Amino acid sequence: MAVLNGRTAIVTGAGRGLGRAEALELARLGARVVVNDFGQPGRDGTGEASAAPADQVVAEIVAAGGEAVAHHGDVADFEQARELVQIALDTYGSLDILVNNAGILRDRMVFSMSEDEWDSVIRVHLKGHFNMVRFVAAHWRERAKASGGAVYGRIVNTSSEAFVAGSAGQPNYAAAKGGIIGLTTSSALALRKYGVTVNAICPRARTRMTRDVFEGFAAPAEGVDPLAPEHVAPLVGYLAGPAAQRVNGQVLVVHGGMVAVLDRPRVAARFDTGKEVFSYEELEDLLTPYFAGRDPEETFAAPEILGLKHSVRG
Repeated sequence: MAVLNGRTAIVTGAGRGLGRAEALELARLGARVVVNDFGQPGRDGTGEASAAPADQVVAEIVAAGGEAVAHHGDVADFEQARELVQIALDTYGSLDILVNNAGILRDRMVFSMSEDEWDSVIRVHLKGHFNMVRFVAAHWRERAKASGGAVYGRIVNTSSEAFVAGSAGQPNYAAAKGGIIGLTTSSALALRKYGVTVNAICPRARTRMTRDVFEGFAAPAEGVDPLAPEHVAPLVGYLAGPAAQRVNGQVLVVHGGMVAVLDRPRVAARFDTGKEVFSYEELEDLLTPYFAGRDPEETFAAPEILGLKHSVRG
């Protein structure tokens, strides 16, 4: 199936894990792929940058008969993100799909986290997503205005179940992933008139970023690992394709043969004052009984429905 023939895609953080699987899937569907990866060996964003991870994925795509080119820059750098978009345009003459995947981890409890541990994770995940969305959105808006009609544009952002259920040792990561949801829904509303869709996925997969999360859940000796990144890649291919034209501003959890579409937060209960304004006493009478019978750690997203553990990362 070559539903993406003639399309050009950028995949960030595509040298390993989820990004690699997504780049290979888009190429299998016919897209020309710009494979971005800064190439640092540490999942915490440390170590010397290397061209090898991105180059290896490009070689895989080309060996399978596809088209790909590498970019080794840092998407959290505003100018390098601009350069990445320009490479796609200069190399292939068009840009149709963006998959934001690049990220790092620097885990720490909130009472122990350093300023750098906070800033670095927010920078790579949230600013990196913003930088890329900003430049592809500007390109598509310009094309739409020039043509007087809609363009083909698909953005798939990578969030995490950590934003839904919390993750005690990852306040930086959970905050960044929650921010990505806000970026996704805002961008979806802003870009829909140009024909562009913007969605987010919350993947669960065994990668170098999640190796300790799934410790004790070894891959099966036979068959496909239910935590393999290859379970996530087809959904990215679908969201990047023409069949997903009406899918916009959505958040989807995906892993091991399951896709769950999350609802927007809904009102669980409402309380109205019987006077002109609330008093402390009235709020105490209304809210204290309501919360008294509830789990104090219950989240709005009912994580048990998704089969989540107390600590989740994507």
